[in-house]
Amino acid sequence: MKDTLERIEQRLAVLTPDSVELIDDSAQHAGHEGAKGGGGHFQLIIVSPQFEGKSSQARHRLVHAALGEMLEREIHALSIKAYTPDEI
Repeated sequence: MKDTLERIEQRLAVLTPDSVELIDDSAQHAGHEGAKGGGGHFQLIIVSPQFEGKSSQARHRLVHAALGEMLEREIHALSIKAYTPDEI
């Protein structure tokens, strides 16, 4: 799963984040129907100037676009908290 965490962080680099905190909660969801397909459960806290002036929904879309097909296979659930540097 460490490889998945690294790949997520690499993909998020396109958003030029000031900080990324990524927590793997997959172990807490063992046996969960979605976890059977191998997709992990993650919490993401990301701070990026690219979120400036964007709604929460637009920020989530940017994160989803950065992660691309990872959301179809390697990520089953992703909780996103996206902030601008001024919001921290």
